[in-house]
Amino acid sequence: MSRRGLFVVLEGPEGSGKSSLAKPLAERMRVCGVDPVVVREPGGTRAGEIARQAVLDPDHPVGPVAELFLYLAARAELVATVIAPALAEGRVVLSDRFILSTEAYQMAGRGLSAEVVLPANRAAAGGLHPDLTLILDVSPEVGRARQVAAGKRLDRLDAESLEFHRRVLEYYLAVRGPDVRHLDATLPPDRLLQEAWEAVAAADPDRFGVATG
Repeated sequence: MSRRGLFVVLEGPEGSGKSSLAKPLAERMRVCGVDPVVVREPGGTRAGEIARQAVLDPDHPVGPVAELFLYLAARAELVATVIAPALAEGRVVLSDRFILSTEAYQMAGRGLSAEVVLPANRAAAGGLHPDLTLILDVSPEVGRARQVAAGKRLDRLDAESLEFHRRVLEYYLAVRGPDVRHLDATLPPDRLLQEAWEAVAAADPDRFGVATG
């Protein structure tokens, strides 16, 4: 019997360090002999990168509904062409954002109704649900300070008000479930990586058990 795939998603507000965590986490997997498929949202396909540019461009704002469907179009293409095929092959997929981001940003942040967002989100995800979601918790103030210190050019979402980002964070903080793990994003990078790795290893001990602890 072929091994099932494993779908791990990093989530969190702006400046939480998802992208910074993804690289060493993927490397820990490779040390175990597992070569993960690493993706980001929106992006990862030609259509996804076009949508990313459109939705994050600070000089060309789009309305909340248009923003929602740009994200969903990017996700649908990424799932169909990259994520679902990789999981079907038994691969590990590590994604920087997935469906929870849409709930946090478009529902809590933008105020779009769950009746609109949730079914559209499920359709774009093609029925996929992460096996493990790691949520990096950090306040908007700390996240913004990190971005400024790094000299990042703020994109359209980065530049939203602190109140917008507080609503996003509050949504993330309320998410609970057996496949969800909250991590303190203010931890030193090595400790944050270790906690993330322990959660990944526990989610699939047969695959990663030799490297736990």
